[in-house]
Amino acid sequence: MSAANNRTSNLMVRADRPSFLASGLGVALFSSAVFGLSGSFAKALLETGWSPGAAVTARLTGAALILAVPAVPALHGRWHQLRDNWLTILLFGLVGVAACQLFYFNAVARLSVGVALLLEYLAPVIIVLWLWAASRKRPRVLTLAGTLLSLAGLVLVLDFTGSVKIDLVGVLWGMAAAVCLAIYFVITAKENDSLPPIVLASGGLLVGAAIMWLAAATGLLPMAFSTADTRLGPWVTPWWVALAGLVILATVLAYVAGIVAARALGSKVASFVSLTEVLFAVVWAWLLLGELPGAIQLLGGALIVGGVILVRLDELRSPADVPPGGTGEARKPASPLEHANDVEPVP
Repeated sequence: MSAANNRTSNLMVRADRPSFLASGLGVALFSSAVFGLSGSFAKALLETGWSPGAAVTARLTGAALILAVPAVPALHGRWHQLRDNWLTILLFGLVGVAACQLFYFNAVARLSVGVALLLEYLAPVIIVLWLWAASRKRPRVLTLAGTLLSLAGLVLVLDFTGSVKIDLVGVLWGMAAAVCLAIYFVITAKENDSLPPIVLASGGLLVGAAIMWLAAATGLLPMAFSTADTRLGPWVTPWWVALAGLVILATVLAYVAGIVAARALGSKVASFVSLTEVLFAVVWAWLLLGELPGAIQLLGGALIVGGVILVRLDELRSPADVPPGGTGEARKPASPLEHANDVEPVP
């Protein structure tokens, strides 16, 4: 009798256990996979004559309009939340969306997708170095080790002694994207739960699109579009296929899946899983563009990702200090890296 009960109990556990794809981890990996498509879709458009500014503007405009559909009901008529958080939305749209993405697409135009994204993912290292210089306090051993590991990886990714010389201007664009990402982490380090993530994502994309259109109207941003066919892997497709993939897959679905994953796993765990975006971006670029970094660059990429993981692990392992005197609230995060965001910047 007990054996039968055990079998029944085991069957119920297996039935109640969510499938991998429905789990938070599965959704987080899906988000990273579709976010990783952005560089490949963008480069397919850039190679037919689109300017980086035009690709960014089209992406932000389309995604903002689509995400506005679920964002409006999410407010439940509480429009004052937009007024109360206007600065957060503005900074997210300006730095985390428009500038970060424009710089990344400019890097993609001159570098391989994998190298451009690896440069952008040096943002946590930039934060560590900035905090070190500002406070004159040496980071903890694990953070220092992760920073040095990532910097060593950067040297290998740039591959100065390789037969193929890397584009210096492209590197500067990639590093500019990393700086924007670091600034975004700093300005959003304060916990803010009053604004639904889908509203922040939609609002940031709308602000980013408005900024891009304004820059184009004033002549500050070159805008060039093309209706030539694009090539994605073995297929030659109309231009709108790559654009639809950039808007719907690499932005709308990626954002929604990322928000769902952050709620299921917690934003900090989800931020760790998001590091797999680099791996997905390299694989997609290989399959769709025929791009594959050299062995030295792949090794450097592994060092960069490993270093970033060490830095984040060191931030998470710090116990919440209790103020002298016994009871009290846990300390606030000492570093922008200790706070992960439900809404990540657009890569």
